[in-house]
Amino acid sequence: MIDLYTLGTPNGVKASIALEEMALPYRVTAINIMNGDQHHPDFRAINPNGKIPAIIDRDNDDFAVFESGAILIYLAEKSGQLMPTDDKGRSTVIQWLMFQMGGLGPMQGQAGWWNRQEEKIPKAIERYANETRRILEVMDARLKDVAYLAGDYSIADIACFGWVWARDYAGVSVDDPPHLSRWHDAIAARPAVQRGLVIPTDEQKNIGAPWAAKAAE
Repeated sequence: MIDLYTLGTPNGVKASIALEEMALPYRVTAINIMNGDQHHPDFRAINPNGKIPAIIDRDNDDFAVFESGAILIYLAEKSGQLMPTDDKGRSTVIQWLMFQMGGLGPMQGQAGWWNRQEEKIPKAIERYANETRRILEVMDARLKDVAYLAGDYSIADIACFGWVWARDYAGVSVDDPPHLSRWHDAIAARPAVQRGLVIPTDEQKNIGAPWAAKAAE
């Protein structure tokens, strides 16, 4: 059993989609990041960085994994799915995973943050919007030649999908990216992805983290 601590953010849905795709048994604890649940000592014991998602593998001596990219690799290796075993194939998946971790996520995240500030700083908005747009264009160019980022559907696609899925929140538009759009729609149509996108459910959000309930008493 995997314990998943998450919320429905671009990073959070990576883990829930992967768990659904791999058909690994898991249970969800919703972490309300707006209320600061992620900073509670009980959660910091799981992820010292105080970010979602995080997991605990109860079948592996309660082993905790944090950082969404590390979680995807761990789950792929545990399940033997969505990660090639040959050196070149594995490296290709990890390259595109790192592309998301080091580029798409941070740049789009900054674009959204600056775009939503009351005090607008045009240079900051322009800088991160342009870089996000460039990164999405890199993906579109790659997807002209392959169905998925690493050739076959993999954890690299799961990692990038959550951010492309949520790109409107960042206020970044890209003019008619046909290959990126085709890729996005193909992934969005997958039943496991549809299930993963609505984790945590409303019921799970209402239950929340046990330490959050204690703090409210």
